[in-house]
Amino acid sequence: MRIAPEGWVVIVPFALVCLVLPGLAGLVSPWLAGVLGLPALLLIFWALWFFRDPHREPPAGTGPDVVISPADGKVLKVDMAPLPKELRTGDADNQPLPRVSIFLNLLNVHVNRTPVAGKIEKIVYTPGKFFNASLDKASEFNERSAVLMSDPAGRKVAFSQIAGLVARRIVNHLREGQSVQRAERFGLIRFGSRAEIYFPPGSQISVKPGDITVAGVSTLGTLPPAR
Repeated sequence: MRIAPEGWVVIVPFALVCLVLPGLAGLVSPWLAGVLGLPALLLIFWALWFFRDPHREPPAGTGPDVVISPADGKVLKVDMAPLPKELRTGDADNQPLPRVSIFLNLLNVHVNRTPVAGKIEKIVYTPGKFFNASLDKASEFNERSAVLMSDPAGRKVAFSQIAGLVARRIVNHLREGQSVQRAERFGLIRFGSRAEIYFPPGSQISVKPGDITVAGVSTLGTLPPAR
């Protein structure tokens, strides 16, 4: 099982605590050490499993118009909404765009992947609250990292990593001006969180609320024809 490199900063101290506590308990009572030992091992395994980083590739034969999910999780809603305010540059950016919101629970893989191939135009980190990521207000008020990119045909796609009630650390390795491939690994959100994808006008969405998505694999929709 491959582990996300960003996870070791959490796994190592967590494992040390889980191993030290039964050891200290053993100084008092071997029985107590045994009682604490099994849960400690299970917690260490859970930490390793949470930060798993499986290999992912888009389905064979998908064309450049296909938008791939950036996150594992469950589709919360499909609606129309303007770009996150930190990505807007003018009045034209206030128009509602097709949006897919995905909720990641504690059991999902939390490694995020780029939805299309193209160039990263803008990245904005916004500090904020830590409301439950399944709530709509998390999109506006929670800590997040928003990215605007354009594909080779100039079609713009935006996506956000949004922290949740437990998640307190967003990792985003992308850089402005960077060229990326579709389904390329770019970061993660530690613990339960939310991901949102904004499509250009005229896009066709192929998921609905309740659908389960797999980062780098599941198709969310298709972009409008290139001009």
